[in-house]
Amino acid sequence: MKEDDIKESVDLYEHFRITVDKGQSLVRIDKFLHNRIENASRTKIQHAADAGNILVNDISVKSNYKVKPCDVISVVLAFPPRDEEIIPENIPLNIIFEDDGIVVVNKEAGMVVHPAYGNFTGTLVNALYWRYKDLPLFQSGDMRPGLVHRIDKNTSGIIVIAKNEQALNKLARQFFYHTIDRHYVALVWGNLKQDEGTISGNIGRSIRDRKIMSVHEDDSYGKPAITHYKLIERLGYVNLIDCKLETGRTHQIRAHFKHIGHPLFNDHEYGGDKILKGTTFSKYKQFVENCFKILPRQALHAKYLAFDHPSTGKRLTFDTELPSDMKQVIDKWRNYIVGRENG
Repeated sequence: MKEDDIKESVDLYEHFRITVDKGQSLVRIDKFLHNRIENASRTKIQHAADAGNILVNDISVKSNYKVKPCDVISVVLAFPPRDEEIIPENIPLNIIFEDDGIVVVNKEAGMVVHPAYGNFTGTLVNALYWRYKDLPLFQSGDMRPGLVHRIDKNTSGIIVIAKNEQALNKLARQFFYHTIDRHYVALVWGNLKQDEGTISGNIGRSIRDRKIMSVHEDDSYGKPAITHYKLIERLGYVNLIDCKLETGRTHQIRAHFKHIGHPLFNDHEYGGDKILKGTTFSKYKQFVENCFKILPRQALHAKYLAFDHPSTGKRLTFDTELPSDMKQVIDKWRNYIVGRENG
């Protein structure tokens, strides 16, 4: 059996690609994959097949398909369960849409999406385990039940969660093939030369600091990432922009804009928490420090999300207002610019 060893972690799902050996005997594909993908039960594989997430030679197949020699198999699966125990917690959530298959949450800044080292309580997943404790998907012990994407702890905005295996697999397929539509609003340092543009470059862990991501010109490291942006408003030493993600890499917007010299306003990890543009006047410095206090995080909000409903196929769109901290800082910059022009 020859395996291509291609395994990607993209958002919160995994992609496997396997080339079947020439001497392989006929066997059901769910049994075949169960024996080759670690921690993947036959039930999980069957759910993936039902959602159209198992392709053989680029054609979707059901779980009873008989694997043949030289078949090329492509699989998209949700991440397997982890060993840690999840503690359900009664944490309020800002739910903007919900039905039997999905729930859409407008996450507040400061909330971690899923448990990980240093954050095993107080996360969105802890809240989901409490709210949906009667649903099978939230009884599995999975560290990331229903999740197919995430946003950073200090980024606010929209996130969609599946409530059953079918919805999970169908959403994962849309994220993997980039048929969803995501827009973020960000406040960045500096005055962009163009009103719109595209930033591309592989994103991978920084060699100097493993906690952050960096953009690499060498295609052999990291994963391809593409961010499209449009100017919303020029506010002197900062710009308000709309970002459309073509890919969904970790810290993508934050890393991309640092790479082009326009880090996000007050982004502590990517250098935006310093006064990078402007004057040396003490009054201006105090103004910026006051903005930092109002917005003690990176100025980034996941504002818009569109996708096909996993059951009905209907296109759903969700658009949220900017949170109060971003609104206040944007208004302060507007007033500062008006005062400077009239001064």
